[in-house]
Amino acid sequence: MSKQAIVIGLGQFGMALARSLSDRSVEVLAIDTREERVRQAAGFAAEAACFDATDSDALARTNPDRRDVSICAIGDDSRESSIICTALLRQMGAPRIVGRANGTLHARILQLVGAHEVVNPERDFGERFALRLAHEGVLGELALGEGLVITELSPPAAFVGRTLAELQLPRRHGMTVVAIRRGERGAVALPDPGHSLSEEDVLVVVSDRKAVPRMMERS
Repeated sequence: MSKQAIVIGLGQFGMALARSLSDRSVEVLAIDTREERVRQAAGFAAEAACFDATDSDALARTNPDRRDVSICAIGDDSRESSIICTALLRQMGAPRIVGRANGTLHARILQLVGAHEVVNPERDFGERFALRLAHEGVLGELALGEGLVITELSPPAAFVGRTLAELQLPRRHGMTVVAIRRGERGAVALPDPGHSLSEEDVLVVVSDRKAVPRMMERS
């Protein structure tokens, strides 16, 4: 059975999220107060509805307690609405609520009123993009929690032609290579300690957040 999700607020973040979930075979109910956005979402979402999600009766009819996840993606123009909507979802028994925040205080309030998880897409993208700008070889980063991250990076020039066994990355830099990809779009393979790295390789490593920048500065 497909997962079911409610996405409330169809700005750039909400619309992209609803489309991506739909592309991954999630049954999405997309909600917004603007008819043009709802019409756009109707082209790919399982359902699309135009109403104010702070209306408790209207929101209750979407049965959030029966959906796998409810995302309140209401934008910066209405923090109050995002807080009310999140609180209503919690009162209605939604099993997993994700709130979109645009600041630290907003995030704390969303958690207090019932969000199980809070995201700040602008801040998160800014942090990831800053890492790419500061360190040219870094291609992407994904947080794992507890200070750990998965990072994709091109091997520094000093690594090219050397094997993972020779580099001893866990001991010297506190990072573990979990996969190697040949080129940015190449096949992914488990790391071979005897594999000599090339310029086209992409390393997928797990480490603490500071390990990769520290290694890139030293290499």
